[in-house]
Amino acid sequence: MVNLLDFDVEGLTAWFAERGEKPFRAHQLSRWMHRFGVDDFGQMTDVAKTLRARLAAEAEIRGPQPLRDSIAADGTRKWLLDVGNGNAVETVFIPEANRGTLCISSQVGCALECSFCSTGKQGFNRNLSTAEIIGQLWHANRVLGAVKQPGVDDSGERVISNVVLMGMGEPLANLDNVSAALRLMLDDHAYGLSRRRVTVSTAGLVPAIDRLRDSVPVALAVSLHAPNNALRDELVPINRKYPLAELMAACRRYLEKAPRDFITFEYVLLAGINDSDADAHALLQLTRTVPCKFNLIPFNPFPGSDYRRPSAERVRRFQEILMNADVVATVRKTRGDGIDAACGQLAGQVQDRTRRSAKSAGAPLSGTRTIIPIAQEVHA
Repeated sequence: MVNLLDFDVEGLTAWFAERGEKPFRAHQLSRWMHRFGVDDFGQMTDVAKTLRARLAAEAEIRGPQPLRDSIAADGTRKWLLDVGNGNAVETVFIPEANRGTLCISSQVGCALECSFCSTGKQGFNRNLSTAEIIGQLWHANRVLGAVKQPGVDDSGERVISNVVLMGMGEPLANLDNVSAALRLMLDDHAYGLSRRRVTVSTAGLVPAIDRLRDSVPVALAVSLHAPNNALRDELVPINRKYPLAELMAACRRYLEKAPRDFITFEYVLLAGINDSDADAHALLQLTRTVPCKFNLIPFNPFPGSDYRRPSAERVRRFQEILMNADVVATVRKTRGDGIDAACGQLAGQVQDRTRRSAKSAGAPLSGTRTIIPIAQEVHA
């Protein structure tokens, strides 16, 4: 039975056309599924009864099933969501005074093997489907009471105002399904989010950055983590295929269509590895031709990692060097670490097809890209 959460509006229009239905049916169903959070065709009161019966026979609206729901002392909430065959992914909601951010996953595990993310301990299993990606937003809206009511003005403040694809996995390695989910996030018949408030994070898949620019340009965050190729080759192995010069060029191209006039560079600070004054100056030189801002993330430790978090003074000094060069640099305040929902701590449950988890057991982590949910930014 087909899961209608797998379709963006264009796909749903085509599905209805195959059944002799007019295009407006796709808009109707999108509103009921996504805006109103309905999973029962019988509740869709402006849809003809005969069509409702046909839909119930041929299709379903099936969101992810939660295995665990954890809430941290700071209000951060994390769901472990079942995606079948012993696999589960994590989704995190981060409430703040002026916004609510949902961090969602795009893969079960990740195959990019960055060296300081807990997801990497579990290896990689598969890409998430469109339904499994958008289903995380669908589920969070329902649980948080953020769904709209038919016939009621929905122009008020949103519970989930921002979505970031910074959870488990590399979004651009699953671009087709991610793009369909992005189109639903932006569609006024679904979630109606602004392009500026939807962010995709990548470790640097250059061809996919260009494809995203041409198909669904949203805000872009790049997991940088090193100011030179030698160090980045070690920390972010995809750099060996797409080195920094190519990545910076792709960032400049992306800005031609991006909804924001800057790229966000994410930079996890690792004590004694990439956090020196020299590293900060090299970082400025590297990014001098790319309008950007920096999110500095002091490393969040997890079992099996040999990396350490820098001192607060070292973080402050690194930030100061960037800001003295008139570059915006924020430091993320750790959120949700009490429930392992902070930057770099998402792991979920992965039936590893790569056998990397077994190979790395008891050894220094050689895992996946950095998983960086948006957290509160602290300006100096």
